[in-house]
Amino acid sequence: MVNFLLERTVPLPLDEAWRRLTEWPRHASVVPLTRVTLLTDPPTRQGTVFVARSGIGPLAFDDRMEVTVWRPPTDDAPGLVRLEKRGRVVLGWAEIEVGPGPGGRSRVVWREELRVRLLPSLFDRLLGVAARYVFGRAVNRLLRMG
Repeated sequence: MVNFLLERTVPLPLDEAWRRLTEWPRHASVVPLTRVTLLTDPPTRQGTVFVARSGIGPLAFDDRMEVTVWRPPTDDAPGLVRLEKRGRVVLGWAEIEVGPGPGGRSRVVWREELRVRLLPSLFDRLLGVAARYVFGRAVNRLLRMG
């Protein structure tokens, strides 16, 4: 099991940073060899389910996720979305929080617990390095994309 935290401060209003991070199909454009399929109708809410399929051919796997907390940001409180990862290979959860940052910017905090079924804990360190890189790059790109 791997736990990691990513923090970013971006020159975006809260609602725009939230939108860029929580439009799930956009994630496919920033994570290589991945496509995202919504299994429930929009808009996103508690109970929304989607699948990120990553890889090629027989080496592909599904990362099935369900939104278990959905609280968009308001003037009084930061936004928070929690995803429970319920795939056959990838397990764990992710939380994305978007709140006010310094100078009218938005502060993003991405917390994640990641487990890969059948991957021995011996590989946790390597998984952690890879996950921080892949998710960090994805967050940066999502926040830059209009």
